[in-house]
Amino acid sequence: MKVHLVDGTFELFRSYYGAPPASGPGGEPVGAVRGIVRSLLSLLREPEVTHVAVAFDHVIESFRNDLFAGYKTGDGVPADLMTQFHPAEDAARHLGLVVWPMVEFEADDALASGAARLSAIAEVEQVVVCSPDKDLAQCVRGSRVVTLDRMRRRLLDEDGVREKFGVPPFSIPDWLALVGDDADGIPGVPRWGAKSASALLARYGRLEAIPEDEGRWEVGVRGATALAESLRAHREEARLYRTLATLRTDVPLACGLDELCYRGARRTDLEALEARLGGEDLAGLTRLI
Repeated sequence: MKVHLVDGTFELFRSYYGAPPASGPGGEPVGAVRGIVRSLLSLLREPEVTHVAVAFDHVIESFRNDLFAGYKTGDGVPADLMTQFHPAEDAARHLGLVVWPMVEFEADDALASGAARLSAIAEVEQVVVCSPDKDLAQCVRGSRVVTLDRMRRRLLDEDGVREKFGVPPFSIPDWLALVGDDADGIPGVPRWGAKSASALLARYGRLEAIPEDEGRWEVGVRGATALAESLRAHREEARLYRTLATLRTDVPLACGLDELCYRGARRTDLEALEARLGGEDLAGLTRLI
């Protein structure tokens, strides 16, 4: 069997920015929630989708904000999107899906934790992490744990991660520490870019293994002297950035196979969801699912 773990926060953002605004019968914004419902319905119609969980950032902040003041917050998130976070979780539950709402941790931590535990179960052929988020590439293990960009239909196994980023999955946190990640507020190390980070980490794997003296580097990179000088000056920050980019795999979750097995939604839940969202394309949800 395959297990599908969905990045609900990404799906909600994608729905918000990818479709025109819409209001429910009571005037509240529901466009993003309608979009995520359509997306989840599409996933559930696929033949190999039998076990599913959806992870959400119940709040934007997490333990990482205590480690680094510059880490991402809810600042700048449109108010009409923020009001749809909790309704989106409710909608996923109404569809009959297991929901992992994160407060202390992030949705990505839930996905990483679920992937690690579920891939250790013999009956599980493959764990499919449904998200294009580059952070989640660190979860990939051979072809047993993969990521899937559902919009582009691009699946990344371990070879795919190496092809895309130039490094193996275990080096992704180090790569992000050097390159930075604007979406998460990780600034990266000055002067370092994707090509230089990939070249060094493909050879050395971890930040600590990169020699201090560029004269000892066994790979050629442009501007090696400036890169080495910058890394020497910012090694402490780089280690912190790697900690921020490293996903946790110890999040408490309900992730047994029996719990994640999709058995459909209850009619009363679907009727409540339909009444809350309105919209002709979601009319008669009991017939759509």
